[in-house]
Amino acid sequence: MKIVVGIKQVPETDSVKIDPKTNNLVRSGIQGIINPFDKNAIEAALQLRDQAGGEVILLSMGPDSYTTSLRDGMAMGADRAILVSSRAFGGADTLATGYTLAKAIEAIKDVDLVLFGRQSVDADTGQVGPIVAEFLDFPQVTFAETLSLESANTLVVERQLDSAVQDIKLTLPAVVTVRKELNTPRYETPSNIKESFDKPITTWTEKDLDLDPSMIGQAGSPTKVTKVYAPTKEVKKTTVLPDDPTQAVSELLGSLD
Repeated sequence: MKIVVGIKQVPETDSVKIDPKTNNLVRSGIQGIINPFDKNAIEAALQLRDQAGGEVILLSMGPDSYTTSLRDGMAMGADRAILVSSRAFGGADTLATGYTLAKAIEAIKDVDLVLFGRQSVDADTGQVGPIVAEFLDFPQVTFAETLSLESANTLVVERQLDSAVQDIKLTLPAVVTVRKELNTPRYETPSNIKESFDKPITTWTEKDLDLDPSMIGQAGSPTKVTKVYAPTKEVKKTTVLPDDPTQAVSELLGSLD
């Protein structure tokens, strides 16, 4: 099997800043880590590879600093990684990101399965995986809590929703987004960390992919952030009622007048 796992590098801290001109997250100078949900996707891919053979390819879109997370993913056991990186992709919303990643997956060729975490912890949209599936015209399942191979080209997925569980069979190739309940991601061992630096990271720009320039970066992003602000904190007065029930009820009713 050829499995692609889409990963995103997210800030290690929640103390982030917003660029007042672009309304985009300022990522420079902020330590990044693999989006936690994406680690579950990597683990699922590794387990399927161990069962059926093949390779696990990590795919990410972002600046050169994203190689840190790609190395971490290869230290978990992924075979190689591809970083889609160029200023032309800057400011992309989920639609432009999904389009670019889909084109990268097409360029990889003969992909059997694409896995994503259910959402990223910095944006929480959960949109990129489904968007990629639509551009690839692959069947998709979101919120997978279990998955297994029934045959070489059939995947069985249990989809956990708020009030229901769905059992779905997918014919590969397909796209699946996974929940954290799916598995426990493995730790990076010292030997795997060492080996990760011998594994290749390929960087692609817009020149390496068959892209429509009007669909990437800010040009391909119909979503525009017009304003970002912190909510106003209101300090409310707290009144402590007497211990005596009769007095407490009397004061409570009086405060409601």
